Amino acid sequence: MARQGKKKRFKKIFRKSIRVGAMVAVFLILATVVQVAVLRYINPPFTLTVVWETVVHLIKSRPYKRPVFIWRPMEAISPHLRRAVLAAEDQRFPDHLGFDLIEIQKAAKDILRGHRFRGASTISMQASRTVFLLPVRNIFRKALEAYYTVLIELMWSKRRILEVYLNTVDWGPQVMGAEAACLAYFKKHAADISPRQAALLAAILPKPHRYSPTKPGPYVRTRAKRILADMKRMPNL
Repeated sequence: MARQGKKKRFKKIFRKSIRVGAMVAVFLILATVVQVAVLRYINPPFTLTVVWETVVHLIKSRPYKRPVFIWRPMEAISPHLRRAVLAAEDQRFPDHLGFDLIEIQKAAKDILRGHRFRGASTISMQASRTVFLLPVRNIFRKALEAYYTVLIELMWSKRRILEVYLNTVDWGPQVMGAEAACLAYFKKHAADISPRQAALLAAILPKPHRYSPTKPGPYVRTRAKRILADMKRMPNL
């Protein structure tokens, strides 16, 4: 009898745990859906990356200068810069659903061959992790990145995704977004940037804290030249 009583209690606790877990999961899903839906119309006032950096520096008692963050609507960002970023970061952006399967396959082949790892992140994936996730590297964050990527692809237009990306991408020390980058590097507004300057800005995006668009070395110059050529094929979102 005692054993049967324990079994019943265990089953009761198990069923209750399942119900609570299901309720928590539904709540979290609804919360994230609302979060993404709101940012379809409202510009994010900050990113979790900036919040994380601020907290880390406070804990370590280090001085921290927050990045310059100047939001600009898509109409105030030069078409040259939009096409340059597409050419540099995600040429299949208008056509894929958040994940570039071709680039993922290439990255997988490189790993199997023992070559240097190549990134396969799309603009959608980069926007999702910059705005919604903390800058930590683990499998859980990658899963959340994929989840948020699906959400923004379902709920935002491609133009909106690109707009959020251009305004929140890390473009160097204390520089976040297109307007801040154009002012910092070329003393111009994002609407007034030239094709060559746009290509140089896009060329440093893989490592904006290492390279400079105003003092480009051989790598940046070569990459910018290729981006300039590819820009002609990119759509004007």
